[in-house]
Amino acid sequence: MKRKIKNEGLARRARRATKIRHKVEGTSARPRLAVYRSAVHIYAQLVDDIAGQTLAAVSTVTKTLRDEVKDLKKSEQAERVGKALAEAAKAKGIESVVFDRKGWPYHGRIAALARGARAGGLQF
Repeated sequence: MKRKIKNEGLARRARRATKIRHKVEGTSARPRLAVYRSAVHIYAQLVDDIAGQTLAAVSTVTKTLRDEVKDLKKSEQAERVGKALAEAAKAKGIESVVFDRKGWPYHGRIAALARGARAGGLQF
């Protein structure tokens, strides 16, 4: 008899995230833009997988953005996080990234973050 998983949706997202992660790898020239979203906040970071380093990280709880985004809708917050991450990447000389959505569907806040990063000048 097959054991029932408590939260099948979470298990499916984890499988999708694993498949995506096997295909996407970040380098110092073209880091991985990893996105995580919770019910309230959204987090994005640029990761060099070869060196094992986080090059830049921005979220809705970052001190510089926290007050600026607190009165915005979640999708507007995500777009602002994308723009801020693009600014941080430009400051480090990063022009191009690979997008790792971590199994989340590409719509809503995930798409808004990508739109903001593209508007900030990052190439996907």
